[in-house]
Amino acid sequence: MSLEFRHIAHAYGQVRALEDISFTAPTGEITCLLGASGCGKSTLLGLAAGLLRVQQGSILIDGEVLADERRSPPPEARPVGLVFQDGALFPHMTIAANIAFGLPKGRRGEVTDWLAQVGLAGLGARYPHQLSGGQQQRAALARAMAPGPQVLLMDEPFASVDIVLRRKLRRDCRILLRTRGATTVLVTHDPAEALDIADRIAVMEAGRIVQFATPQELHDAPASAAVGAMFGGAQIVSGTRNEGGFSTAFGAWPVDCALGDVPDAVALDLLVHADALDLAEDPDGLRVRDCHVQGKGVRVVLVAADGTEITAETAEPVSIDRRYRVMPHAGSLRVFART
Repeated sequence: MSLEFRHIAHAYGQVRALEDISFTAPTGEITCLLGASGCGKSTLLGLAAGLLRVQQGSILIDGEVLADERRSPPPEARPVGLVFQDGALFPHMTIAANIAFGLPKGRRGEVTDWLAQVGLAGLGARYPHQLSGGQQQRAALARAMAPGPQVLLMDEPFASVDIVLRRKLRRDCRILLRTRGATTVLVTHDPAEALDIADRIAVMEAGRIVQFATPQELHDAPASAAVGAMFGGAQIVSGTRNEGGFSTAFGAWPVDCALGDVPDAVALDLLVHADALDLAEDPDGLRVRDCHVQGKGVRVVLVAADGTEITAETAEPVSIDRRYRVMPHAGSLRVFART
């Protein structure tokens, strides 16, 4: 079942939280809402869950209106499952009882199977406080999925789990969700998490979707410098266009450094990767602020005369007492008009 948002807008008093949001989470896929705190992603999830009333627009499941400005069924009347950051398990109930909570009596024999599916076989008699954070989230996922909701909504479900376990948990979660064919919308502020689990990602800024695409599309063809920096691990360098190329705080860079067409604008944002910068000693070049050996390479932070910094990664030895000129590799810059 697909989940569709059509022209959703929402406000808290005078504060606009969402502005004309439209996109579809396809059937059986995992869609991530990604953005910084306050961008509106949790508000959007709350509207789909029925925790908030729709003020403007409509939400549809498989083409049928679920909620709009006139109708707002409560969460328990919606064909959706919910998983929160802390799991929200009932502390006075065993794990098995938590999973069975949303099941009719005739289906409670399925609990043992669900425990096995989420890696909790043999732990059904325990209480939430007797499990680790990762195990609690697995139990919360089983409880949400056991009733067979058409759509699963997840709000920062891995945020409270330590980073090593988080990677395994989200990959196990992806396999389970894809195996069950669940249409899933997951909120996160972590680009790495979105890339690791999502089939599609809606990148949000200030209540709007700035790009909705697959992870590969976001990496290969970002809609803005900010999106490119988020997914490609690049840094943004301010520049201006000149006859030969680009003027930056780090010197003049030739036009052949650019990848693809250069926008017809004077003020530009140049997206450059640290490992796509060559360093050459130059007494009039940039001052080295820091060198840090990382495996086979060296991360170097250089400072321009105006205090602007740029990071390069190189396999060559670098002296903190010398100055260097930086030059991007040919075809390594993505260039955007500055907004």
